[in-house]
Amino acid sequence: MAYGIPSDGSARRRRRKATVAAALGGCALVAASTAPAAAHGDPGRGSGHDRSTGYVALGDSYTSGPVIPTQVDADCARSDHNYPSLVAAARHVSAFKDVSCAGATTAEMWKAQGTNGPQLDAVQRGTDLVTVQIGGNDVGFGSIIATCAALSSRDLTGNPCQQYYNASGTDQLALNVAQTAPKVDRVLRAIRARAPHARILVVGYPDLLPDDGSGCYPTVPFAAGDFPYLRDTGKRLNLMLRMVAAWNGARYVDTYGPTVGHDMCKSPADRWIEPLQPASPAAPAHPNAKGEAAMAQAVLNRLERHHY
Repeated sequence: MAYGIPSDGSARRRRRKATVAAALGGCALVAASTAPAAAHGDPGRGSGHDRSTGYVALGDSYTSGPVIPTQVDADCARSDHNYPSLVAAARHVSAFKDVSCAGATTAEMWKAQGTNGPQLDAVQRGTDLVTVQIGGNDVGFGSIIATCAALSSRDLTGNPCQQYYNASGTDQLALNVAQTAPKVDRVLRAIRARAPHARILVVGYPDLLPDDGSGCYPTVPFAAGDFPYLRDTGKRLNLMLRMVAAWNGARYVDTYGPTVGHDMCKSPADRWIEPLQPASPAAPAHPNAKGEAAMAQAVLNRLERHHY
């Protein structure tokens, strides 16, 4: 698999690429996905660096916060209470630009999405901090949820969705994750090229389904055996993001761990991710205001841990 890393004669990068490609195909990937991130250097940043003075947020609907009050950009379903806005307020940044947009894939980093210009255009040489949460739509979050819900009636106690995505003998969702890795890698390299001294945080995706593999049909209309399969797919995506962050000297922000126990199956009072029929203002299968606040806190904790 070509990862799009420039041919610069770096043996270290080639070794990283081969190691990660192997890991993405192995079952150890899922088991390791909630392990603490290793420390990786961020070029040009010391532990005593001042707080952010210029913050740019890139991402998809998990970043933008559809339906959460108050919506400030109808085209991108962007809330002023999404996690970037909460982080910017807590950090008292002097310049903040949130260009996250619902439906964005890695391609929208370079091309306009409706009235939203290419997201990377917001990153400038003087940008000090960038958060990016992308890849879910490249993997196919929306179509996966719709497909698994539609297939559940075939066998409510079985795993019809897993069987569907493995019909060829290859796990198509695992393949989707592996094929998204070079796309995210390209995004991070582009950010670094535009803002060589920026601190880059790759934000993972929160816990959508019960971490113990249990189900909650019909609140979440998946067959019982598909809950652990889809949970593991989400973990696979997050580990890929963690590893791509490491390749690029970026930091990974774990939002899965802090949101365990607040998934779509929990009661309205306890959940931070809304089910397909939301009870709180949020898009289906997306974080509500509490979920965005939890992701904001994860970002803030990561920044404080490294004296950013």
